[in-house]
Amino acid sequence: MRANLLIALFAFLGAAVAGLFGAGVLLLIRRRSLALHLGVVAAVGVTAMFAGTLAVAQAMFLSGHDLKVVTTVVAMAAVVSLATALLLGRWVAARSRALTLAARSFGDGGDFTSPAGPATAELAELSRELEITSAKLAESRERERALESSRRELVAWISHDLRTPLAGLRAMSEALEDGVAADPDRYLKQIRTEVERLNDMVGDLFELSRIHAGALALSPSRISLYDLVGDALAGADPLAREHGVRLVGDGVEPVPVEVDGKEMSRVLGNLLVNAIRRTPADGTVAVAAERSPEGVVLSVTDGCGGIPEEDLPRVFDTGWRGTHARTPPAGAGLGLAIVRGIVEAHRGTATVRNVPGGCRFEVVLPAAAS
Repeated sequence: MRANLLIALFAFLGAAVAGLFGAGVLLLIRRRSLALHLGVVAAVGVTAMFAGTLAVAQAMFLSGHDLKVVTTVVAMAAVVSLATALLLGRWVAARSRALTLAARSFGDGGDFTSPAGPATAELAELSRELEITSAKLAESRERERALESSRRELVAWISHDLRTPLAGLRAMSEALEDGVAADPDRYLKQIRTEVERLNDMVGDLFELSRIHAGALALSPSRISLYDLVGDALAGADPLAREHGVRLVGDGVEPVPVEVDGKEMSRVLGNLLVNAIRRTPADGTVAVAAERSPEGVVLSVTDGCGGIPEEDLPRVFDTGWRGTHARTPPAGAGLGLAIVRGIVEAHRGTATVRNVPGGCRFEVVLPAAAS
């Protein structure tokens, strides 16, 4: 029993010396290739066994013949172990290089595609994560391109919409200043109209900037949708009469919601103004509100004839307007972007879809707690 313990002790000490030496080597080559690391690990294993055997032999527990036999066995094991480690290291290194090249492609703006062929579990997991990251980056780049396109369109349209009333204001003010205005009262009334229009555009821009900056402060309170819709219909009635459009609000349930009354009135007002301006004379704009499994659905249906399917995803984009809407009454194309921003600030969603004869804008809000 004592002899066995001594053999184990000498073998451990010899192997420990080899292990410490191997750890030092690994520390020195820690920035080198994986193939070299695997070769050193295999060499350390074989060397540790050989060092332990020599330590036991020096303690006179092995004969010369036995030491020669063990040394031969260890040498053969070393050859096989090193060859296996190097082959494995080269295979893993090759897979790593292929993965690096594939990752470089999506870093340069392309899509990541996992290299063909088998891989270790760790490399396969890394490939899956890179594929997910590549998809997220592609979505982010697409959103960035769409946002940049919206910004360019917004700047162009705002510049156009500002230039026209400013030119008119300058011409009318010069006519009044020179005393050549045939009807000064009419000029003054027109100047006030243009100033109010410019003020509305600046107000929309300010509201949109607050939404995008996350600075929209809400003061929610419990309100009945019936009252909210009623006030919005009353405010939009003069514009509807001017355009010869009928407003219908019979399908409104008295559903309570927790919203900021002022901001939601703006949402309804923007939707109604948009619907009235797009609906031909003698047409109908209908407002409805009802409960649903998702919460509370508030909808505005117009008679615009529908929106092209390819334009539906862009309806709520900042500054976007259909080609038929590039006239002064259409505004700066910010109304629906403001609608979406306010609704999302209430943890709701705003969508649009075509219906027979027109389109239906839907706002889904969380139901108020009972």
